[in-house]
Amino acid sequence: MKSLEFVKASSAIVIVAAALAVATCFAAFGAEPPAPVFQLKAESPEFWKLMDRESKLTKVAGDFGFTEGPVWDDSGFLYVSDEEKNKIYRVFLDGRKEELVSLGDPDGSTYDHNHRLIDCASVLRAIIALTPDGKYTVLADHFEGKKLNSPNDVIVGPDGALYFTDPTLDLVKGETQEIPFQGVYRLGVKSGVNSGIKNNDKGNLRLLTKDLTQPNGLAFSPDGKRFYVDDSEQRNIRVYDVGADGNLTNGRIFAQEPGAEHDGVPDGIKVDRDGNLFVTGPKGIWIWDPQGHHLGTIEMPEQPANLAWGDKDRGTLYITATTSVYRLRTKTLGFVP
Repeated sequence: MKSLEFVKASSAIVIVAAALAVATCFAAFGAEPPAPVFQLKAESPEFWKLMDRESKLTKVAGDFGFTEGPVWDDSGFLYVSDEEKNKIYRVFLDGRKEELVSLGDPDGSTYDHNHRLIDCASVLRAIIALTPDGKYTVLADHFEGKKLNSPNDVIVGPDGALYFTDPTLDLVKGETQEIPFQGVYRLGVKSGVNSGIKNNDKGNLRLLTKDLTQPNGLAFSPDGKRFYVDDSEQRNIRVYDVGADGNLTNGRIFAQEPGAEHDGVPDGIKVDRDGNLFVTGPKGIWIWDPQGHHLGTIEMPEQPANLAWGDKDRGTLYITATTSVYRLRTKTLGFVP
């Protein structure tokens, strides 16, 4: 009797061989492979506890250049970054767009605990805070006297501070990298009177790790004890233990998201209230349980870069995928700090 590992390996070989055969067939006849479509692919029965088999993907808006940085607002719209058109928009559920600001290569965004919109402004090489009328303030653009690389994604932590990744993925052509690594940082911010957060280190920028080659998406577990960050170059997700002082320890590989060259890489990360991870990656959104088991993939018609929980109950995923923004109901509820 064959071992389970042998059967799995054999099945993987057959799948890869079949895929190569299909690709070769299309190439031989000069035809393009079929366009990607929305589908739910389960790797575990647990997947169906999170996703409805009859789920329908809805396109909210299109005709963007390259979408990123979705942030849901309870007024009923999303903030969306367009990296190619160099704008941040308000996007409404009827497809309407309102320009908030013109800004060179805006990227990942979040609300902080004072309900300010925070954005990674790649061309400015800065973390900025925006007002509802589109004016912005630079919160951080240097570390130890050197310019940041190109901040990519940002979240608010359980302590009210901002946490962000600083790869060189969007470093402006012709500009010099001044910091000799790609880091993950914590930025102390001033807390509002009613925020419930005690954080008195406004403006203090602290390097948390430089373990990754191109750090990208990031997230905390709901209990704040684990910190996840993915590496777009290594195609993996790392996890760290979070100390009482906010320092990261015991960094290790949590999961891998392999794929073909043009299938996409690990990027945006969100978690639900049970600690399951939703990570954009090759061909769609990969769902992982807190133990690192791949439960399944939400395959998308366009390659997704990021996602956000939305609607009043936080049970809907809003997904920025290349030229469009999509909406997908789930059976779980998102964790929003």
